[in-house]
Parts: sequence; structure tokens; C-alpha cells
Amino acid sequence: MKTVTAIRHVAFEDLGTIAPALEERGFKITYHDAGVSDPGDPSLREAMLLIVLGGPMSVNDSHPYLKTEIEAIQFRLEAARPTLGICLGAQLIAKALGARVYPAPRPEIGWSTISLSRAGNSSPLRTFQNIPVFHWHNEIFDLPPGGIGLASTRTCPNQAFAIARRALGLQFHPEVTAPGLEEWSANNSAELSAPALHAETKTNCENLALHTGIWLSAWLEHVGLR
Repeated sequence: MKTVTAIRHVAFEDLGTIAPALEERGFKITYHDAGVSDPGDPSLREAMLLIVLGGPMSVNDSHPYLKTEIEAIQFRLEAARPTLGICLGAQLIAKALGARVYPAPRPEIGWSTISLSRAGNSSPLRTFQNIPVFHWHNEIFDLPPGGIGLASTRTCPNQAFAIARRALGLQFHPEVTAPGLEEWSANNSAELSAPALHAETKTNCENLALHTGIWLSAWLEHVGLR
């Protein structure tokens, strides 16, 4: 059986559109809730795929569970085990490799396209070319040692990066859904309450979900898990 463990940092940030795309491809999904689940959970290191999701905390915070996650990511990177990080998850991969994570010059919140590098255009991320994706972050990071830059925006020069063929970090949120954003907003009303943002979400979410499925299928094949 193909297994996925997803590290969930807050209850309202789950796999979103990625979950059905994984299930359609025969993956069994297990959530590891940071700070709640057993920190010695062996699936963090042993699952066929580890997905590290987003959250409002900083990788520079002193939470013990972040140290556990970084150690698990380091183990997986050394063992070349497929690992995907989204937003905070991408920052944790960068941190695990020794890169600096620090406040962005301004928050990046809302819908916009990403600019793909030459390597990005040759990767599964090419499906997001000219597709508005959702951003919600206040910190950015340097490209980690050994990282291949795949995408950027004006605010965030490292929107996506790869480590060899087995690890991928995405600063943006391919998993977002319209109902999910409503829940995110309910828990973060100050940052996500703009009516225009919710209108754009209703316009863009269906198309993003379609392209997320296409990207995920190609990436799973790329890392040998399809």
C-alpha cells in the first residue's frame, strides 16, 4: 500500500485539493498533528511520502515539535525519500538544509501568478504557468544549499525549489479550496477578510484544483511514486 503522512500544524490547514488527488492514485493518507501526535511517530521517516503543511508559526520559534520535524526532514533528505513542503513546510525543508528563514519585506497574501525559471519550465511545475495561485505568508527564505530554484515572485524570490529529484518546497498554496479559505479566514480574519480576496478565490479555485491534480500526478511520477 502507498502511504502518505501529512504533518498538520493547525486543524484548519489540511491537504485540501491534494487529498482526493492522492486517494485517486491509491495512497492511504494519515495526518500527524504537530504538538499532539506522538513525536516519535515512525511514519515521519518511513512513509513513502511525507507532506509538511503550512501554519501560522515560524520555523524560528522554539516549539519542540518543529525540532522533531526538522530532524525527520533531514533524515528523509539524506535517505532520498520523497518529501513535499508547502509554505511553512517549504521553510522547514530550507531550514533543515541550513538556509536562512526571515521576515518578508511585506506579507504576500492573495492570488497571483508565479514566474518559472528555466528549471521550473522543465519540471512538473510547468502546469502552473500563467495560472493564479494562492499566497499567504509573512516569511521567506534563501535558496538552500543544493537547491534548484523553480519559481519566484517579486516579493518571494524562492517560491519553489527542488532538492535532487525527491524533495520539493512550495511557498504558495496549491491545496487551497474556497471552503478551506473561508475556514482560514475565520481563524485569521485580519489578514484574509477582504471581500475581493474571497471573490477571486471563487473565480480561481476550480482552475487551481484542476492544475494541482495535473502537477501532482506528474510530480509523483517524477519521484517514482505514481
